[in-house]
Amino acid sequence: MLVFSASLGVLASVLYHIVQKLTPQDVNPAVTLLTTYVTAIVLTLGLLFFYPLKESLPAALGKLNWASFALGLAILGIEVSFLLAYRAGWRISLLAVVVNVAATLVLIPVGLAFFGEKLTPVNVIGLILSLAGLALVNLKP
Repeated sequence: MLVFSASLGVLASVLYHIVQKLTPQDVNPAVTLLTTYVTAIVLTLGLLFFYPLKESLPAALGKLNWASFALGLAILGIEVSFLLAYRAGWRISLLAVVVNVAATLVLIPVGLAFFGEKLTPVNVIGLILSLAGLALVNLKP
């Protein structure tokens, strides 16, 4: 399941960026995202066949906390930011790298402070290389 889930994440991310880049420039961002989310809702309903409810829907919904709603806000932010970045001319080969490395660097202190994570010396070397890579991919020749 570990390899499958990571592979699915990679495949979905690649498809995500290709489709975002190919979204027509003249389509209203709200309309394209509305269509995206309606599609996602319909497909998510299909997941109930693979992950059936063990209780009533109202009982399952009652277990939710603020995190599900905050995740919706975060997803909307990601969607809008990538759509606008590609429309502004970001290259598909660099945008995901820049955003993901930058987000990782921001998440390091969060993991250390709030989730009890630790960094090894090898991790620190990797982070330094990530910073160097982030600087290099943003250099204009």
